[in-house]
Amino acid sequence: MPKLLSDDAVAKYQRDGYYFPLDILSDAETWELRHKLEEYETTTGGPIQGDLRHKAHLYLTWLNDLIRHPRILDAVEDVLGPNILCWSTSFFIKEASDPSFVSWHQDATYWGLSSPDVMTVWVAFTPANLLNGCMKFMPGSHRQQLEHKDTFDKNNLLSRGQEIAVKVDESKGVDAILKPGQASLHHVLLAHGSEPNKSSDRRIGFAIRYIPTYVKQAVGEKDSATLVRGTDTYNSFEHEPRPTAAATPESMALHAAIVGRQVQVLYRGTGQDHFRP
Repeated sequence: MPKLLSDDAVAKYQRDGYYFPLDILSDAETWELRHKLEEYETTTGGPIQGDLRHKAHLYLTWLNDLIRHPRILDAVEDVLGPNILCWSTSFFIKEASDPSFVSWHQDATYWGLSSPDVMTVWVAFTPANLLNGCMKFMPGSHRQQLEHKDTFDKNNLLSRGQEIAVKVDESKGVDAILKPGQASLHHVLLAHGSEPNKSSDRRIGFAIRYIPTYVKQAVGEKDSATLVRGTDTYNSFEHEPRPTAAATPESMALHAAIVGRQVQVLYRGTGQDHFRP
């Protein structure tokens, strides 16, 4: 019996490749997360960018708490089972009146994981709507890997500016409209994208990628993940420690090393050694 999702919700995820909205945080809890992010940004001199947007749960304690949120993990367990690793996280932030966009793509294309049993939980720190560039999902597109091409477009928020190399019928896309504190769930092969933010406020989303412990890294020589529920009898990933305080020298050094390894996987064959700004 599912812990959080209804049988219909699980069936929808399996049929369409996504499910939303899922209530996770209260208004006050969501405001607090945004406040903590923007408070941290004041210490770094501006919006969080580049490598720091990725796997920030390794150096910010409040994000490490979020990836372990019981409601999130209950939903993940309903689909992936009881033994769960958090493989990665990323901020997707579009500033006000920002030309940044996300092209139609499938997450699995460059991740190098051995199985498509991968779920992204996308948590809205702000509203995600038509004006500020919410995600669009293509129902049922998660059943096969599609060919992609790299563009490295400066306004594309994806690591390589990758996009599906065949024409996408955008009229069939579903707008993933979320309130602050809500989340969407999507399959690693689901085609999705988003438009620029035309609003007067930032659009902030935090993507958390979960895998069952039996999944392996098939491309990189070494990879790591955070065990967030259950047990790991496979030990295919190094287990990442929980930060003891925000942005300590130790956690920042560990973050730099781990993200450096992930960059080698995601940017393989390009010569890139850091995430794009």
